[in-house]
Amino acid sequence: MYARFFKRPLDFCCALAAIICLSPVLVVLTVLGAIKMKGNPFFTQPRPGLNEKIFKLIKFRTMTNEKDAQGNLLPDDKRLNAYGKFLRSTSLDELPELFNILKGDMALIGPRPQLVRDMVFMTPEQRKRHSVRQGLSGLAQISGRNAVTWEAKIGYDLKYIKKISFLGDVKIILTTLGKVFKRDGITEEGCDTATDLGDYLLAIGKITREQYDRGQQEARRLIAEAA
Repeated sequence: MYARFFKRPLDFCCALAAIICLSPVLVVLTVLGAIKMKGNPFFTQPRPGLNEKIFKLIKFRTMTNEKDAQGNLLPDDKRLNAYGKFLRSTSLDELPELFNILKGDMALIGPRPQLVRDMVFMTPEQRKRHSVRQGLSGLAQISGRNAVTWEAKIGYDLKYIKKISFLGDVKIILTTLGKVFKRDGITEEGCDTATDLGDYLLAIGKITREQYDRGQQEARRLIAEAA
């Protein structure tokens, strides 16, 4: 009953209330972001949502668009400045996703929306995580966020969708707030950003280079079709 009839209306009301209450913070971060990132303070990216429908996730930009002499973007660690690290460590970069929730692309709680190039490397069983709206936070995030393996992360997502409840969502929200306060589990050890699923599977020998290239091509096709 909760998942089918009450979860979406509650998400809408909570997102609207949060946007109104946090509007001063959103305005300040928008202005600061424009200064620190020397341009557009927002970052949008196609992500697979409910039933694998691709939507544009919006966040505050945490990396600059600095390029080398050849016009190629610099490595992540070079573009992730102090301001971007602050946004990530406090999870403030996630605040614009409240508008995704308001629109209906996302939920407050659910599996985190991964990249399209991650989804194409998931097994049919793992892709069941897209049978619900993707969330601002979820069971995987309170269980280690980016500091857990891909297998564990997706396992938590599948566990969540099997038993969605109001009390369960409240528990995840409260635990998320605690982890954000502690700045816990933001990235993998030794990494500035999380490793893509395809790169991870290739590195451990679970897929071949040919399979990797086919997956990347499929991801590009899906994004182009959704544009």
